[in-house]
Amino acid sequence: MKIEQIDELEKMAKEIRRGILEEVYNASSGHPGGSLSIADILTVLYFNELNIDEKNPDWEDRDRLVLSKGHCAPALYSCLANRGFFEKEKLKTLRKIGSMLQGHPDMRKTPGVDMTTGSLGQGLSAANGMAIAGKMDKKNYRVYCILGDGEIEEGQIWEAAMSSNKYKLDNLCVIVDNNNLQIDGSIEEVMSLTNIDEKFKSFGFQIIKIDGHDIDEILKAFEVAKNIKGKPTCIIAKTIKGKGISYMENQVGWHGKAPNKEEYEEGLRDVL
Repeated sequence: MKIEQIDELEKMAKEIRRGILEEVYNASSGHPGGSLSIADILTVLYFNELNIDEKNPDWEDRDRLVLSKGHCAPALYSCLANRGFFEKEKLKTLRKIGSMLQGHPDMRKTPGVDMTTGSLGQGLSAANGMAIAGKMDKKNYRVYCILGDGEIEEGQIWEAAMSSNKYKLDNLCVIVDNNNLQIDGSIEEVMSLTNIDEKFKSFGFQIIKIDGHDIDEILKAFEVAKNIKGKPTCIIAKTIKGKGISYMENQVGWHGKAPNKEEYEEGLRDVL
């Protein structure tokens, strides 16, 4: 990809971060930390990788995305709004009564959401089902599933991983948001998950390790994943919780807290 195209994606990633701030500030609640850590990954997916049509959200041949770490819906909504699935003004309605933007993704309410998520550990099972259906129906679509590194402490993830391998789901790409922080502290403190790459490798996945904030590395990883045959792919993306907002970076306290007016305005300056 040309440098100019990478620059455009980096600019869009800042716009996605502005949307995240807008959402959680106006809602006075939400999960900014993990939303910001996946902003670059989602930017590449929605503005370069996914074969989707904002004018036809239910197109049966579209690529699918399952945000298994559903509490990070602000990042997903910001991408959907900027891609044109709905008006950006609606981002200010996050978590408000009657809003189409629930605290966690709801496929019944929000155009562009492929799977209702929020109960951690279940997204990979749903993504497997989509990928299996694609193979049965002889469709060419791909399925992407974003997991949190804290989330993969859930046993269901590993049951699902066995199925991903058993059914040779080479149309499935798992992305682990490895920001090393969850609501109660660091991954090591809560439930150590050393060698995440080796764990997924032992379950039959092709492993790709990247800097989850380097647009070029993200682009190359997805290109490699598309060419893996006979097995699922797992991209381990090393990220920083709260990335892009200086006072939030690597601070566990921003897992599920909204900024006040001063913090909101400071955050906006960070993403200018």
